[in-house]
Amino acid sequence: MYFGHWNCRKSVNCFKNLAKPILGKSPSQTQGNLFALLLIDFINMSHPLVLLAERIAWRDLERGFEKHYSHVGQPSKPVRLMVGLLILKQIYDLGDETLMPEWVRDPYFQYFCGEALFQHRLPCDPSDLVHFRKRIG
Repeated sequence: MYFGHWNCRKSVNCFKNLAKPILGKSPSQTQGNLFALLLIDFINMSHPLVLLAERIAWRDLERGFEKHYSHVGQPSKPVRLMVGLLILKQIYDLGDETLMPEWVRDPYFQYFCGEALFQHRLPCDPSDLVHFRKRIG
């Protein structure tokens, strides 16, 4: 079947790609942006959170949590962000609500959670942490 420029056979292949797991991805820590502040340009790379972030096998965590994610629907927040937030919450004994403004203020929190560029907005709603904890059990 052919409708102008739209080829149904090609569209089936497009829909097959949608059946892949929808996992949020962390941005590349090495990709530059002319108009943004790269975290690696102004943080101390010997800071304990930077060193801890480099020791954690984030890709293994992503693979381990993949089974808890849907194959349809809106893409979720990156696994590194959500796991990183939960780790920071425990390390610094913070609540879901108090963690978020700390994350915005602290470039080390942002780096730990996989951000490459300094962010001026909340990473997610505090209720997303509740949903994530329920999802992973």
